[in-house]
Amino acid sequence: MAFRRLEELDVRGKRVLVREDLNVPFINGAIADPARIDAALPTLRWLHDRDARTIVLSHLGRPGGRPNPALSLRPVAQALADRLGLRVAFAEDCVGEPAARAIATMAGGDLLVLENVRFHPEEERDDPAFARRLAELGDLYVNDAFATAHRAHASTEGIAHLLPSAAGLLMEAELDALSRILKHPEKPFVCAIGGAKIKDKLGLLRQLSELVTGFCVGGGMANTLLAAQGVNVGRSLRDDDLEPARGVLDICKERGVALGLPSDAVVAPSLDASARARVVPIGDVGGEMILDIGPATARAYAETIASAKTILFNGPMGVYEQPAYRAGTQAVGDAIAGATARGAVSVVGGGDAAAAAHMLGFASQMTHVSTGGGATLEFLEGTTLPGVAALE
Repeated sequence: MAFRRLEELDVRGKRVLVREDLNVPFINGAIADPARIDAALPTLRWLHDRDARTIVLSHLGRPGGRPNPALSLRPVAQALADRLGLRVAFAEDCVGEPAARAIATMAGGDLLVLENVRFHPEEERDDPAFARRLAELGDLYVNDAFATAHRAHASTEGIAHLLPSAAGLLMEAELDALSRILKHPEKPFVCAIGGAKIKDKLGLLRQLSELVTGFCVGGGMANTLLAAQGVNVGRSLRDDDLEPARGVLDICKERGVALGLPSDAVVAPSLDASARARVVPIGDVGGEMILDIGPATARAYAETIASAKTILFNGPMGVYEQPAYRAGTQAVGDAIAGATARGAVSVVGGGDAAAAAHMLGFASQMTHVSTGGGATLEFLEGTTLPGVAALE
C-alpha cells in the first residue's frame, strides 16, 4: 500500500494538524481506559522532538453536532500532558478565533489540543467548507487515527486532500501489520474468532476463508454455526437466521479450511448464575446457555494455534468479563502468546478482542494489537477505508 510516511515530511517549525483518535471512555469523570491516548504518544513525541507546532484534532463520544461540556477534550489534553511530561495547551474550539488565537502563540515543539471536532455538525458530513476551515489552521496534515479511518469525515478524509499529508506512526503500524496478514501471511494461518453474531462478521469470514488454514470459533458465532449443523444450543446467544452460517460452513468445506467448533462448553442457567456453571459435552447443553468454550475445546484450539506461523485473534471465546467464563479466552490468548514467542506473527483485531487481550494480560505479548474496532473489521474484509485512501 503506497502512502506517505511521517518521516517523509519536513515538519520543523511547521503547523502540523494531527488527527488522533482520543475517544476514550470516562467513568465518573475520570478516564477509564487510556489505551488510545497511549497509542497516540509516539507520533506526538516524534513531532515534538523535531520542533513541529503540533495541533491535535480528535472527537470524543457522539455529541450530535453541538457543544456538550461532558464530551470536552480538555481532560484528555491534561492526560496527554501528564503522559508526555510536557505542557499541552487547549483551545475551546477547533475552528474560528479560539483555535487561531491559540495557534498564533505556538513555538516549535509546542503541542495544542483543539476542542471536539464533532461539536460541529459539518464534521460528520465531511463538509468541504468545514474541511477548508480546518486546513487553514495548518501547513501539513498527519492522520494517526486508524480507528476512525472507516469514516469519511472532514477531519479524517476531507482535510487530507487540502494539505500535504502523511500517516502517523500508529496509522503506519496498523496498515503495515494488517496488510501483512492479508497479503503475505506465512502458513499455517489460524484465525481465533468470536463475537456475538455471524452476520456482523460474514464479510470477514468470507475474506479470511481465502487466506487461512483454519478457524477456531467461539462465542455466539460458534453457537450459530453449531445450530446450523443441527446442534441444540439451548438458550445460548445465536443468530435467528441460520442461512448465513450455513453459507460459511459451505465455503469452508469448498475451500478446504478447517473449521474448529466447540466439542464441550461451559454452561449455566443464566449469565448471572455463575455459581451453577458447569462443563458439558456440546450435545448436552439442554435448556441452558453456552457462556464459554470447554476445557477440551480450549486444549484443541491451543494445539492448533501452537503450530501456526500467522495468527489473528478477532474475538473472545466466551463472556470473558466474568471469571467463570473466561478460561477459554485465556487459554487461547496464552497459546497465541506462546506461538508468538516462538516466532509467529500475531495480530489482535481490535474491539472486544483487544479489550480481552488487555484484561487477561496477553496483549503485550502479541506482535500487534489494533486500536480499531469497525475500521479493523472493514480493513480485514478488504474494504477501502476513506481515511486511508485519502493518504495514498
